[in-house]
Amino acid sequence: MSKNTDTFYRDLEAFTEFPDVTVAARYAPLPSGWFVVVADIVGSTKAIEGRYKDVNLMGAACITAVINALPNHTIPYVFGGDGATMTIPASAANEVRRVLGLARRLSRDQFDLDLRAGMVPVDDVREAGADVRIAKFQLTPGNYLATFSGGGVQLVDSMIKADARHGAYDIAIPTGDGSPDLEGLSCRWEPLASCRGTMMSMLILAIHDDDTEKAKTYNTVIDGVAEILLDEANSNNPVSSENMVFKWPSRGIERESKLLRGCGKPIKDLVWLYLQSFTQYVLERLNLSAGGYNAPVYRDELRRNSDFRRFDDMLRMILDCPLDKADEIESFFVSLHEKGRIVFGTHRSDHALMTCLVFSLTKSEHVHFVDGTEGGFAMAAVPLKARMKALNAGNID
Repeated sequence: MSKNTDTFYRDLEAFTEFPDVTVAARYAPLPSGWFVVVADIVGSTKAIEGRYKDVNLMGAACITAVINALPNHTIPYVFGGDGATMTIPASAANEVRRVLGLARRLSRDQFDLDLRAGMVPVDDVREAGADVRIAKFQLTPGNYLATFSGGGVQLVDSMIKADARHGAYDIAIPTGDGSPDLEGLSCRWEPLASCRGTMMSMLILAIHDDDTEKAKTYNTVIDGVAEILLDEANSNNPVSSENMVFKWPSRGIERESKLLRGCGKPIKDLVWLYLQSFTQYVLERLNLSAGGYNAPVYRDELRRNSDFRRFDDMLRMILDCPLDKADEIESFFVSLHEKGRIVFGTHRSDHALMTCLVFSLTKSEHVHFVDGTEGGFAMAAVPLKARMKALNAGNID
């Protein structure tokens, strides 16, 4: 490998079938000198009622700020609902500290949310006994999600939280002026109503020490859920032609305007935001195209570019499930838990939320982050953590 490892992720060969997240050969170790970055909303479970879209938006804003600050890099990232995980080369560390510090201030001032952010050298992770390995999942050509294995991402989250009093890994809110560049971030689509019964957010963590056994368990989970749902061509994707609704003014437009105001944008940019969203509304309503926006093509791409399945040392899925199938999935997870193979958490809601990151319409480069309403993945984490605590205490509930 070249001494300059900045293009490490860009050069990785991508895979296109989600079950390949369990294939060890797909993963490459993060180069020495890189950093693992984790950002999340402190106390997100308390900020859920009526505010979870704000929580989602700030999680996506962290990814947007870093990508826009590093136009010459390809950044691995995973959206977590109430935060995000990214990895960056050493050459980008100072700039990432700067923009995430600005994002923390924006979150505090505009949404009254405490955004925590930290960076841990991967070398520290390895000294602590874990690893960070990365693979690249292609949604569609030009649109990728990172997947992580090796236990390092989970460890980094703990290291940053434990470091709160010392600040060795903490990204501080800066003094002085400045704001992150959040160009491309939007949240204009209405919440996605379940078409099949319930939007089920799922977190599954394999608890084997051996990586091979972990991979087998994740395969079992992915195959088992697909078998229960008789999943054909991602038919349980929470984003569908039936539930994609665009209204004007949208529920999310005020949040976008708060971001613009927080970033110090002039009034003309706020006016342009509303004009642009109204144009999108007209094009969607009439199924037309103009400029780089083609309404029917964009909706089809949006569905295929949604991140309803992710993997970052943990399997995260949100699926639109019939109620009886959701019950069957729960029972399936319980059986695996009782066998000592997983801990898990689930949460059900009537709708899903979608936050969009648009890089280029003309190149069809855009990714869409999906989470359940009323807490989604943040609420699913509550029973998962309870099961993990019980397991560590020698009990299985």
